[in-house]
Amino acid sequence: MACRISELVIDAADPDRLAAFWSDVLGYVELDREADGSIEIGPPDTGFGGPQPTLVFSPASAPRTGKLPLHIDVNATDRDQDAELERLLALGARPVDIGQTGAESWHVLADPEGNEFCLLRTRLKPL
Repeated sequence: MACRISELVIDAADPDRLAAFWSDVLGYVELDREADGSIEIGPPDTGFGGPQPTLVFSPASAPRTGKLPLHIDVNATDRDQDAELERLLALGARPVDIGQTGAESWHVLADPEGNEFCLLRTRLKPL
């Protein structure tokens, strides 16, 4: 028996802004909104417990310092990496330099709150 990742919880200064950004990136929808301001997003047809984890943006007032110990990797499903990079930048992602050489096959980006994530080259089949 093994575990599955069911959801990722991310501290956010502005949960609404990050939920909107990541919903656009992943094609997710808002699933739940808690009284504390947390917002859960996930796949529109399956929601929590499906093959993809949901994301929960939890309000946090303490500023983040330093590089995150964990980051998200994403892959395009319906276009090549260059076209997906353009789309992500138009949504509000920005390039981040964490010491890469330029020879990598991925792009390091940050979401609107500066959380690093990588756009990988390989196109995946949609679920």
